[in-house]
Amino acid sequence: MASNKQEYADLIKKAESDLGDKVLEATVNYGFPRFIVRAEDILEVCRYFKEQHHFIYLTEVTGTDRFTTDERFEVIYNIISLRNHQRIFIKTRVEEDEPEIASVCEIWPSANWHEREVYDMFGITFTDHPDPRRLFMPEDYRYYPLRKEFPLLGVPGSIELPNTTPDQD
Repeated sequence: MASNKQEYADLIKKAESDLGDKVLEATVNYGFPRFIVRAEDILEVCRYFKEQHHFIYLTEVTGTDRFTTDERFEVIYNIISLRNHQRIFIKTRVEEDEPEIASVCEIWPSANWHEREVYDMFGITFTDHPDPRRLFMPEDYRYYPLRKEFPLLGVPGSIELPNTTPDQD
């Protein structure tokens, strides 16, 4: 996925021009462009990159717990343009109180399970998601294991664990 610095600089300049104040920050980190946008603009920004720059392949959607008082959670979209051999990251942040963002499943159907995983592990809700069930944890589980306050050894008694003691004959 090699792309020269000038191609990425041109992409950033074009995106900032076209999207205006929807791009809060655009930088190159570790060789790839990173765009930070407001959560309410995520659909428009993602649609722009898919339709205008051919970023048709959503590699992943993941989350991060920044453990801050403002905009605690971050949602990160890793997308690729197969035509232009480019990769970019789009990041957005949501508050702790009601962590919610629009689903991008209408743009990239492959976002379905990625968004379910982010919900399951961080508790970030994706509005208009076609199947918002938990992916790994039981549906009635009240915790989100990748949040910073989640205990390393889990919550005692929150989930029945298998017996780890070998049977004695």
